Amino acid sequence: MKLVFHGGGYDRDNRELNLKAIELSGEKKPVIAYIPAQSYDSEVDFRDFVKEHQKYGLRQFLYFPIDYPFDNTLKRELLKADIIHLSGGNTFHFLKYLKEHKVFNDLKNFAKKGGILTGLSAGAIVMTPRISAATYPDFDCDENEVGLLNFTGMGLVKFEFFPHYSNSRRYDDELKKQSLKLKYPLYAAPDGAGVIVEEDKIKFVGKVACFFQGKKMFMN
Repeated sequence: MKLVFHGGGYDRDNRELNLKAIELSGEKKPVIAYIPAQSYDSEVDFRDFVKEHQKYGLRQFLYFPIDYPFDNTLKRELLKADIIHLSGGNTFHFLKYLKEHKVFNDLKNFAKKGGILTGLSAGAIVMTPRISAATYPDFDCDENEVGLLNFTGMGLVKFEFFPHYSNSRRYDDELKKQSLKLKYPLYAAPDGAGVIVEEDKIKFVGKVACFFQGKKMFMN
């Protein structure tokens, strides 16, 4: 599989990760589909996404709002894309509608068959085994306003992902504690940093920290 996990930030902050996704596609001008975590106010973010990627020479984009009704024709076009990008937003809302509108398993199969799947913040978290990283720390977590009970993510990787990481004792104490509950490493990436998965290889962009069994180390 070929996956890109973005820690967050504006599109211009993620140039290296964006270019790597394009490279992984093997296409000079890949078609990119954009799925917002929620459709409300997402058009502005989509325009910024398009504007940034046009700088790389890309011209074909598809906007796919997950929490609006859609037909199978649009869904087929989504799955024909070379790259599918899952945006940031509320993780619980995103996962609820990915599953409710039956796109969740399609995206898993898309990635397993060689499609490039990228995610920023919430979009990255839903690709992991569970979306628990959206529930902590108390001072900086998503609100589960949709009442989601099943936190199972796509499980495309054997690690958890924490976005918008700040290298501070306040965050570190919480992430060390949470890592004791996990059987996989917890990678924490600040805005502009991230993780690239290419088959069985993992590459880290920016200052990504790993929390495992109560300990912390930087990966690069």
